[in-house]
Amino acid sequence: MEQGEIDEATVWASARGGDPAAFGLVFDRHRDRVFGQALRLMRSPHDAEDVTALVFLEAWRKRDTVRVVDGSIIGWLLVTTNFVVRNLVRTMRRYRDAIAQLPPSSTAGTSADDHADAVGERLDRSVRDRRVRDAFARLSRADQDVITLCVLEEFTSGQTAAALGIPVGTVKSRLSRAKKRLAALTGDLSTDASAFHDDPTTSTGGAR
Repeated sequence: MEQGEIDEATVWASARGGDPAAFGLVFDRHRDRVFGQALRLMRSPHDAEDVTALVFLEAWRKRDTVRVVDGSIIGWLLVTTNFVVRNLVRTMRRYRDAIAQLPPSSTAGTSADDHADAVGERLDRSVRDRRVRDAFARLSRADQDVITLCVLEEFTSGQTAAALGIPVGTVKSRLSRAKKRLAALTGDLSTDASAFHDDPTTSTGGAR
């Protein structure tokens, strides 16, 4: 174990027992990766922060059922990030639809640029990147989760199977289907994970 590393399985066992300090250690360890996944999908730092907070709230609420894979809960956290994003996007869509029914404001429009919008534009600078992100949002929950773990985070098939609670063979067939579906939605058979790696704060790698 490298210096500064923690025995996450042991720490999480304490957190599961209700120890907030132990939970804080796990939060510090994985917060950036959860935020990075949220930012890949939401493209707004503000929204990604909200998603991150909700993910760890779910982790605390459901700590008795969180899966530990290879001594880490990162797989569970990333899959939960996808779930939270889907719910938040649906809520935001309903909100925008409601706002659209209101009469236009006489003060609409401002010269002040929103920082989050600027970051979103930077992340969306490539047309191909936007296609991949939008296509990812259209995938089923199962396909999003297997792409997130196997492709974006480079989990092994075994790690992914353990995180999702499904057989390894199912992971492989689901991943093949998800890649084909993503390619069909983007019209690009060479589609890979590169479009999701704009943010330098995110890191890849299997459950650690």
